[in-house]
Amino acid sequence: MARILICDDEPNIVVSLDFLMRRQGHEVRVVGDGEAVLAEVPEFDPDLVLLDLMLPGRDGYEICQTLRAGGHRMKILMLTAKGREAEIAKGLAVGADDYLTKPFGTQDLVARVQRLLGRGGET
Repeated sequence: MARILICDDEPNIVVSLDFLMRRQGHEVRVVGDGEAVLAEVPEFDPDLVLLDLMLPGRDGYEICQTLRAGGHRMKILMLTAKGREAEIAKGLAVGADDYLTKPFGTQDLVARVQRLLGRGGET
């Protein structure tokens, strides 16, 4: 079981992500903005952060960059409706491990999470 921190400000997305990750057996915490991610990471010590790009206040790029600058090595999967190559490249450049555009399929998300957590063969 991995610890997964979900950061998204869209309630429908949060409900789906929370359900999916719990169904996979993970421990989940949910926050709605970037500042809450920065506050939650030291206490929760997640293995993976599912990070929305478009957030109130500081965006996902800035939060990812701040986490990496602070030495945090958890995996970060950016989730966003912004799917242009330049945006994906920027997300990876600031330290994201993977980048998934919305809307996404649940099987694709679960497969990427498993791969990032080093459990690629599990279903």
